Amino acid sequence: MADNLPSEFDVVVIGTGLPESIIAAACSRSGQRVLHVDSRNYYGGNWASFSFSGLSSWIKENQQKTDISEESEDWRKLILETEEAICLNKKDKTIQNVEDVCYASQDLAEDVKEAGALPNLPDFEASETSEAAQESEKECLPVESQSLGTASCEISSERIIGNDPGSTTERKDAEMTSERENLCDVTSDQSPLETGKTETISTTEAAALEPKKITYTQIVKEGRRFNIDLVSKLLYSRGLLIDLLMKSNVSRYAEFKNVTRILTFQEERVEQVPCSRADVFNSKQLTMVEKRMLMKFLTFCLDYEQHPDAYQDYKEYKFSEYLKTQKLTAKLQHFILHSIAMVSAADSNTIEGLKATKNFLQCLGRYGNTPFLFPLYGQGEIPQCFCRMCAVFGGIYCLRHSVQCLVVDKESGRCKAIIDHFGQRINANYFVVEDSYLSEETCTDVCYRQISRAVLITDQSVLKTDSDQQISILIVPPMELGQPAVRIIELCSSTMTCMKNTYLVHFTSSSTKTAKEDLEPVVQKLFTLNAETERESKNGGLEKPRVLWAVYFNMRDSSGIDRNSYDHLPSNVYVCSGPDSALGNDYAVKQAETLFQEMFPNEEFCPSPPNPEDIIYDGDGTPPEDPRFSNSSNMKTEPLSEESSDENSYKISEEHHKE
Repeated sequence: MADNLPSEFDVVVIGTGLPESIIAAACSRSGQRVLHVDSRNYYGGNWASFSFSGLSSWIKENQQKTDISEESEDWRKLILETEEAICLNKKDKTIQNVEDVCYASQDLAEDVKEAGALPNLPDFEASETSEAAQESEKECLPVESQSLGTASCEISSERIIGNDPGSTTERKDAEMTSERENLCDVTSDQSPLETGKTETISTTEAAALEPKKITYTQIVKEGRRFNIDLVSKLLYSRGLLIDLLMKSNVSRYAEFKNVTRILTFQEERVEQVPCSRADVFNSKQLTMVEKRMLMKFLTFCLDYEQHPDAYQDYKEYKFSEYLKTQKLTAKLQHFILHSIAMVSAADSNTIEGLKATKNFLQCLGRYGNTPFLFPLYGQGEIPQCFCRMCAVFGGIYCLRHSVQCLVVDKESGRCKAIIDHFGQRINANYFVVEDSYLSEETCTDVCYRQISRAVLITDQSVLKTDSDQQISILIVPPMELGQPAVRIIELCSSTMTCMKNTYLVHFTSSSTKTAKEDLEPVVQKLFTLNAETERESKNGGLEKPRVLWAVYFNMRDSSGIDRNSYDHLPSNVYVCSGPDSALGNDYAVKQAETLFQEMFPNEEFCPSPPNPEDIIYDGDGTPPEDPRFSNSSNMKTEPLSEESSDENSYKISEEHHKE
């Protein structure tokens, strides 16, 4: 296989997280020869999304934390006397304290498997046998099939898009079988004898009125319908990532849904926050006086720069203290601080709070009644979209392809090449490396922060309404002094991230302890952990949704680290950080653009694709039939026409939205 890879590239990118994938796409789009490799068997790194079985495998891998067995170091023979090697990590150490708990009824037989699941692929790094090498060779895309020109824009989805092997096929199957899902859900936990029994009409009606109980068996069997993100984020409708997706036309590879609700947790209950003008005046939570107060303050925030006298004296104040001076009630202050500005009460000053509030308001109404979009099938789709763009313009992709070291010239101090696990030496001018691949020796002086994460599968929404297809964001204020706020994003089945009759709930906060210690107190306030306990409220319904399954873990936050913190890093090696704790993706986009401009200062960053009429073709000059390269001058959103479409679903196109 090694002989099939060229030995010369312009850029080698190691890791397939969001910033690395954006850089690879930008380099390939500008005409650079790009090799994009990842030692994992899935795209995205810590930005990835998994099916339930895929996440279960990921959990086991990170719980074991076994050291890599001693490998042959024959590759060191390829290092010349005038060179030195910077070894890279073979094991990802960015995830810690992984704990998973099943609260649903565990009637699972050992042989029950995810419907349509493929057999697990071998871990390449655990073996050096020729058989493992052959498996890796299958995953690495052939040079001829991947080095595509601009005239060939169709990429095999099995090759490019997929979080784990066969995921694209699984997703299509999941969509095509949606009509059969209700029947499967009802009968999946019944034996053939039970389904054959004759039931009276009264028994059937009584069963229909009871809340649907989801068992662990059903979760495993329907595991393909889950797309569980390792990192929980949303896209601001006027954020940098949306702008980049439209500018580069990468948006044609993805679909989005509008977040439908913004919630708040106050006085031990969850309630919806009015955001738009219509929501404010239709709200029954606020008095008429409060509505006028809120509208007046939000109107001021939209152009607060034009009225510096109103906040100059409070610039050094905390935003929470500034709100107290604005004749706002305690409820309005809570709404603005935690659900509109979404800033820290302890750390954010007045200017930061006003800027965040203005950004929120400017994003309202572009694609829906909230400022946020969520990608169908999860956040892990976004890195894959940019990987596809890179492949369209000739980039070569290899998963399960680990890199032994960077080869550095002693005299110039520049990196010259990499040596992969096959012992092939691959030369390049620039190298982009995900932070997790750098060894402990290189990161001795680096101080990392940690993110606490939890993912829950629940049976009901945190705030029940007439519609069960709600996408919600909720900020829970710190429960004790010195603790961080907890951000919660609740996803319904129409986002293609969970099975019907369940919700996927993501918890995120800055770490002070282990993820479970940080987040479980908040989980207990909002959910019932014992699935067998049904607490009856006054109206006869369940007080809280039940947690069926949960996983907690801490993830390294490597954002904001100065380049000089890394020891002996060559000048042409650029480090990309993993996910940060922010709600949006602006940091990753800014980082990708900054590093690209450092490498190629005279090139445009991810320019729009050319019109078919402007392309000069070799040979017979036959243009491609795919109309998706059109580059018109207006921006619009198109409602989806597929099975998942509704009034909150969008296909973002490269046409200018009327401002």
